Parts: sequence; C-alpha cells; structure tokens
Amino acid sequence: MRIPDLILFARGAATGNPLRTSLLVLAMAIGVAAVVMLTALGDGARRYVVEGFSALGTNLVIVLPGRSQTGGFNPGNAITSTPRDLSIDDAQALLRGNSVRRVAPLAIGTSEISYGGKLREVMVAGTTASYREVRNLTLAQGHFLSDGDWRRGASEAVIGAKIRDELFGAEPALGQLVRVGDRRFRVVGIIAATGQGLGMNTDELVIVPVSLAQAMFNSNTLFRILVEAYNREAIEAAKIQVTEIIKLRHEGEEDITVITQDAVLATFDKLLGALTLAVAGIAAISLAVAGILVMNVMLVSVAQRTAEIGLLKALGATGSTIRIAFLTEAAILSLAGAVLGYLLGQGGAALIRQLYPILPAYPPDWAVLAGLGTALITGILFGVLPARQAARLDPVESLAKR
Repeated sequence: MRIPDLILFARGAATGNPLRTSLLVLAMAIGVAAVVMLTALGDGARRYVVEGFSALGTNLVIVLPGRSQTGGFNPGNAITSTPRDLSIDDAQALLRGNSVRRVAPLAIGTSEISYGGKLREVMVAGTTASYREVRNLTLAQGHFLSDGDWRRGASEAVIGAKIRDELFGAEPALGQLVRVGDRRFRVVGIIAATGQGLGMNTDELVIVPVSLAQAMFNSNTLFRILVEAYNREAIEAAKIQVTEIIKLRHEGEEDITVITQDAVLATFDKLLGALTLAVAGIAAISLAVAGILVMNVMLVSVAQRTAEIGLLKALGATGSTIRIAFLTEAAILSLAGAVLGYLLGQGGAALIRQLYPILPAYPPDWAVLAGLGTALITGILFGVLPARQAARLDPVESLAKR
C-alpha cells in the first residue's frame, strides 16, 4: 500500500467516528498543552530571577556582616549574626584591592518623607556616588549624589519615580526641599521608573548620603557593602581580596560572608531549572494517559472494523501492510493532538504574559520539541498492540463476521 493510500485509509477511519477521534485528539492535546504551559511558567520564573539579579549590577561581590559557617550561598545568609559590624572605614579599605573597581556602602532604614503637607513612609538608602554605577541606575531627571567625603555628605536626595509623582504631581521636583525623618534634603535627581524587582523597589526609594543616613538612624553600621570587580574574570580575585582586607581590619577574624553575583545566579538557576524539569515530568504523565487512551480506542476500532480488515487481506494485503496502516492512523491522530496542544499551550503562555507582564513565560524550545516528540512516540507505541492484533486476524473468519 502506497503512502498516499495509507494516509487516505487513516483519514477515512478517523472521520468515520468523529466523536471518538475528537476525544482522542483532545486528550493528547491536553497533555502537550500542559507540558508547554508549565515549562513556560517554570522557565519564565527562572528568567525573571536571572534578569532580576542581573539588573542589580554586573560583576558584583556582596559583603554581608556575619559569618555563614557552611560556606556558599543560601537564602538564609541574608540573616546573620555578627560579632563586629561593617563600617564606612571597612568599605573604603576595600578600594585597595587591585581587582576592585568600585565600592558602594549601603545603610538601609525606613523613615517618613514629607512635602507640602503630604507625608508617606519610605525606604531610605544611605550610600555614595558610586552606587549609581554599581547598580546601573538610570536617572530620569537631575543628577545622582555628589562625589565627596563619605563621612560628610551634602544634604541632597535622589527619589524614586512613584514618590516624585505622589509628592509633587505636576510640580517640578528638582531643587525642592523635602523632610526625611528629622532632616531636610534638597531633591537633586529622580530615578527612572523600573517597577518592582528582586532588589529594592527603586520607584519608592529615597537615596541620601551614607553618613547622613547613619545619623538619621542613629547607627554606625552598614547593611551591606557592594563591590564591583573590573570584569567577570576578576570576580573571584575580588572576593578573595575583600575577605583578606576585612579579616585584617577585624583583628584576623573572618566575620563576614562574601557572595558573588554568579554564585547567586547559579544557585537560583539550578533550583528553578530543576523545578522546570519537575513540572515538565508531571505534565508528561498526562501524555502517557493519552497514549493508553489511544491504545483503547484503536483496540475498539480493530473490533469494529474486523470485516474491513478481512476484506483487505482477501484482496492481498499482508499482515505488515495492516500493521503499518493502523500505526499510520495512530501517528496521524497523535500528531493532530500534538499540534493542537502546542497551539493551546502557546496561547496559554501568551495569556500568562498578558496577565503578568513581568514574567517572561516563553516555553523553552527543548520543552516544545520534547512535548511534540513524546506525544507522537507515545501514540505510536501504544498503537503497536492494536496494529498487531489487526494483522493477526484471519481473513476468512473476519469476512464471516460481516
């Protein structure tokens, strides 16, 4: 039997019972759509985290107060106990490292900002002029903090886009005096709107000189020290130098935790990559269920078409030809379900992106190919048994049942 004849035979068998065919195709489509959508969610989450950390800056080495005894990075490192606090002097000392390009000390706290009778609570970040380059911040208006003595900062502030809109409305914000806590600051810059990310929400952030932030919070400690290495190759050298410099300053005690941006990205990339594979595996179970349905439907089809099979054998069709014909039918139905499932999955992923624009929910190519391939292979494998059963039928007995 020629290939066109096989396809016509399979099409005729499929259209002969449209309800049964539709249910089979739908079952296979649901399995493929589940694989496509769930992997899009998993990979979208991974991309969101990776892009979020990349937006924090490049070639970053982050110094946290307190020592993580187990080493490496884990989310629990964000909460540490420390026998010695990080200071502005510690941050300035790190500039001695020949692999260190920039250093930005960071003091964090909450306070209230007021202007023209309007008042709201804000996150206040105390830092230096280098923070803009380290964090790759973009300004919509004005300039960033002035470069000068870290222990004596000018009374100037850079505010987020949302704070600017809420306090000033259509009124110009640059040059205006605002009160943050018990101090007055002149607004010198507006941060470009970026929205909520993995780091601080810069739209609702107020940035002031680190010395004034420490005075405002009545503390001499730093929340973090951000260090920028000269390039990716220098990150590990910068990490070692940072550790040694702080160790010397802290009387030989290594009481800090130093993590690199690459370590953070690798950790989350591995975790979310494993999650994506896990949800893909769970979704693939539905393809196995759809394959069993293919087998059951094809077995019923063999029972209903016994006379037709007997007639084909009486006309000279061999057992091999009958097997190939039924396997072709199973393959066509599985392929139709796979294509429909792919379209449904892509539509679902597009809907997720529409509802949650910050999540890049695009299914990875490997997941799409794996879903389509698994659907086709599953359909053919589970079609082998019905095809073999059809090939074994005796033509005389088959025609006698007509």
